[in-house]
Amino acid sequence: MTGMSGLEGVRELFPITQELVYLDNAHQAPLSSLVRRELDRFYDDAEWRAGPKEKWAIRVEEVRVALAAFLGTTPDTIAFTKNTSEGVNIAATTLPWRPGDNVVLMAGEHANLAYGWMHQRRNGLEVRVVPAASEGADGETFRPVVDAQTRAVAVSHVAYDTGQRNDIASIGRLCADRGIPLVVDAMQSVGVFPVEAEGVDWLAAGCHKGLLTPHGLGFVHRAPRFAELVPTYVAAASIEGSPHDPEVSFDTEIALSLTARRLEIGNLNYAAIHALGASLDLIGQVGLATITERVLALGDYLDGELAPLGVEPIGPTRRDRRSHIRVLDLPGTGWQDYLADRAIRVTEVRDRVRVSFGLFTAEEDIDALVRAIGDRLRHGALGN
Repeated sequence: MTGMSGLEGVRELFPITQELVYLDNAHQAPLSSLVRRELDRFYDDAEWRAGPKEKWAIRVEEVRVALAAFLGTTPDTIAFTKNTSEGVNIAATTLPWRPGDNVVLMAGEHANLAYGWMHQRRNGLEVRVVPAASEGADGETFRPVVDAQTRAVAVSHVAYDTGQRNDIASIGRLCADRGIPLVVDAMQSVGVFPVEAEGVDWLAAGCHKGLLTPHGLGFVHRAPRFAELVPTYVAAASIEGSPHDPEVSFDTEIALSLTARRLEIGNLNYAAIHALGASLDLIGQVGLATITERVLALGDYLDGELAPLGVEPIGPTRRDRRSHIRVLDLPGTGWQDYLADRAIRVTEVRDRVRVSFGLFTAEEDIDALVRAIGDRLRHGALGN
């Protein structure tokens, strides 16, 4: 993509805006035409040249470099995964701990952050839970339960159900002071808010939300101080040297890659990695700071338009703790279906309506949502 700066022309790159009022980016992002074009090029190669794997492998490393730069780290710290869950599980199974040690999470976390740690209970890991912080968590949220047996603190950067933005820098300082690894789920924030790998020991995310790719691609960043940790699973891709060399020498020790590639297993999602390259280009040309300010401004606009209806979004009141997600506790039931019938896409989470913005969202989308909510409230057809 060339010749674009800021948000000018971005909406036209997302054909879904011609069909739907799409306010469901916290669930998944729609494809942009730029990403679709890159996918088409990939599938043309697959169809007409039966998959030039060497070419695809080169593209993997190019995108790894671009993603690392986007996260403020180096390519050797990045491994590609299928999704956030895989990245969290890699951390839970690779970080050293013994029976009786503990990990600390916050109440209300997404299942895909929690279950990887909960599964380790069978091996003697204690999972401690601190109360949720309505204005966002910081180091003080976790301090009361962190002790000498704490082997990790795991937290989402942005909460999927309230939209609160947790203070990762403050939590990171607590962990650094105690020598405890910090594991961050950046699924809801990466591509929308700055996500700096510096100060975070393990950072896991999928790419199908803020990074605008199809499902099936994620990444994990692990800090250089954990470079020597041995993964649970090993394949040819994990070995130092050519990841595609099928030769096995049974007389030598396995030499794991010196980079985070030691965490990768087998063939990667080459198609989605091509898509990620296009998405990073788009986000880079729009500007991450521009996207961040835009989604916060849209939240301000939504709040103002809902006020005459007596509807006040729940979640953080502080702007620096808010995100692109606004949650509405509306009376009655069936709101998701009601809005879908009016070509407005949202998701119900914990019996509340979750509205989430993307870089292509416009005030006209919010106007349509508010009109629909107002119509139903006035007519009283609110279900049981």
